[in-house]
Amino acid sequence: MPRLIIGPFNRVEGDLEVTLDVDDGVVRTAWVNSPLYRGFEQILVGKEPLDALVVAPRICGICSVSQSVAAARALAAASNLMPPPNGLLAGDLIGACENLSDHYTHFHVFFMPDLARDAYAGRAWHAAMRERFAAVHGSSIRAALAARAGFMKLMGYLAGKWPHTLTLQPGGSARPIEAAEKLRLSMLLGEFRSDLETRLFGDRLEAIAAIDGVAALTAWMDARAPASSDFRLFLEAAYDLELHRVGRATDHFLSYGAYAGTQDGRLFPSGHWQAGRLAVFDVATVTEDVSHAWMNGPAEPLPPTQGVTQPLADKTGAYTWCKAPRLAGQVVETGALARQVVAGHPLALDMVTRHGGSVTARVVARMIELARVLPAMEAWVKALKPGEPFCLPYARPPEETMAVGLTEAARGSLGHWLHIRQGRIHGYQIIAPTTWNFSPRDAAGTPGALEQALVGLPVAAGETTPLMVQHVVRSFDPCMVCTVH
Repeated sequence: MPRLIIGPFNRVEGDLEVTLDVDDGVVRTAWVNSPLYRGFEQILVGKEPLDALVVAPRICGICSVSQSVAAARALAAASNLMPPPNGLLAGDLIGACENLSDHYTHFHVFFMPDLARDAYAGRAWHAAMRERFAAVHGSSIRAALAARAGFMKLMGYLAGKWPHTLTLQPGGSARPIEAAEKLRLSMLLGEFRSDLETRLFGDRLEAIAAIDGVAALTAWMDARAPASSDFRLFLEAAYDLELHRVGRATDHFLSYGAYAGTQDGRLFPSGHWQAGRLAVFDVATVTEDVSHAWMNGPAEPLPPTQGVTQPLADKTGAYTWCKAPRLAGQVVETGALARQVVAGHPLALDMVTRHGGSVTARVVARMIELARVLPAMEAWVKALKPGEPFCLPYARPPEETMAVGLTEAARGSLGHWLHIRQGRIHGYQIIAPTTWNFSPRDAAGTPGALEQALVGLPVAAGETTPLMVQHVVRSFDPCMVCTVH
């Protein structure tokens, strides 16, 4: 059976290598390799607990706020701290700014340029796609980068800098917002809304968020010309290429829940969804398996509270530095699609019910989040109360304790497991979204989510980097530097 090795992938944060066994023009088996070892979990051992706020965000330069949130929440849980309402709102605004920026950048810079490739010349939509999304020169790419720069000014007001802010603390946000700054924040949100509504969607955000199924999405498409907006152009290409029929993984979706500062609880709830059933998420059922990772450790999977990170580069049978996290022993998918399915959004649920998790469904879910979260951010700014506390003093945790900090990054569920002994960090384990999605096989031989999603994809004769494989990989929006620690 011919074997195809693809890597490194361009337009991916970090290093990624995919090995495919191809037979009769179809992928039969896939192995996903994270070839770069990081070592952050080892760096943190022996440090003061607060050092996690400095070290952990350095894991990544594009989702460092998510790492800060998880670290701060772990420290808050260890110290039994609950931030005040202003602190929760400010933290949600900072996290949402990074997450929406990631969704926006992924769509314009990472995913869409593949649809502008010459291989699709002759398709009815290709000329418009090339004008807008050709790498570097596309008009929509240039406009999006300018709009993103304006949107990220929120991060300056709220967090002081990006990446690697120290504003997020166990007790809340160290940067209080003044009354005059609320107006500036609202203006920046309004400018970004204008860009989304005029160029990306060609429609009101509330109208996009209200699309309640595939039939309604089709009706929305039929009422508009293919080149009327970037999202409409994506849908034209996606359905022409039948991207809604490829990239299906486990259809078992996990979300830790996101944006806890709302008055009525989380904007997006926690839970896991499978076969039409929503179940409560139990953090105690999370384990990590190292059977196929270049890691030393026991044969049985361990909960992160007991996990170790001991590199073993010449381990027999291993093929990646990535561990294999499992939820109650099962492979799950996480990300925007998982969040929207768990939250019960009707369009996401309908797409998954019809065709399972797919390339189209994952991209559409990111668009749903842009349309849902930005109006929520507008409400959070209004809810800020200048003059009231934004952060409580840090209380040193007990000399011996364990705690976990969970959050939702743009790419999915992120957790930091903290073990303090004699006042120092004794153990620190991190499971990032791409660790879930790009995990290797476990001891039972069950492939990870991406490994399953790649099986069955077509590979044309002579293709060395199949386009359909790239579409599926990018639909997960991997962040490989977050995958291995």
